[in-house]
Amino acid sequence: MLSPRRLKIGTAVLAILLFAAGVVVFQPRWLMATLAKLSPDVVYFVETEKQAVALTIDDGPDPRATPKILDLLRQHEAHATFFFITGRVPGNEEIVLRTVKEGHELANHSTTDEPSILLKSSEFERSFLKAHEVLSRFSDVRWFRPGSGWYSKKMLSIIHRHGYRCALGSVYPFDPQIPSSWFIKQHVLRGVQPGSIIVLHDHGARGERTLAVLGAILPELKRRGFRVVTLSELWLGSDPEKNPRS
Repeated sequence: MLSPRRLKIGTAVLAILLFAAGVVVFQPRWLMATLAKLSPDVVYFVETEKQAVALTIDDGPDPRATPKILDLLRQHEAHATFFFITGRVPGNEEIVLRTVKEGHELANHSTTDEPSILLKSSEFERSFLKAHEVLSRFSDVRWFRPGSGWYSKKMLSIIHRHGYRCALGSVYPFDPQIPSSWFIKQHVLRGVQPGSIIVLHDHGARGERTLAVLGAILPELKRRGFRVVTLSELWLGSDPEKNPRS
């Protein structure tokens, strides 16, 4: 049987672990603000008083899910920034063209679905520039998001040298890890606020989940008075003098 002292210590440790887990899962704005101060070259959210949020969607294009996502965005007059993996572009060029034509934004998510931080600097730069070459055939590209979300100072230096800025997000519902549309929807609607950057995923089953989630959250965001916009529109709308390339 545990002594009262050990029981108190155990309870305190459990409370700390639960608090830490809650902070990680629900990503309060103060945590995002702290991360932004520690890494000023990375965009987690945008300070704004406007009722606007940026929707970002990673890992496409996907021949099945992406067109349905585009249909839904058009239905709700919403726009998004698509962080495409360029190894998935061949054969899906018409989807990429449609994405641009309908007012959405293309962004660089490298050439393959792998943690960018595990690459040597030379390999990372080669992959990054190859992805840029593919995407720039369709549109101007200014944002980068590393595979798996991890980055290093060297990576930031490389992309900045090529006129890019790194964007992560402030509302990340763990949709690759938790295959529950209900949880993802609740997480997004609970965490969203002016200037939030929402991160969702495309491709395969993840894309189908994102479709279900968007079908639920887009009407609710509109009801709350939010505009759902691209990353650049959110960034520039907060301050016309801003430039993602600076």
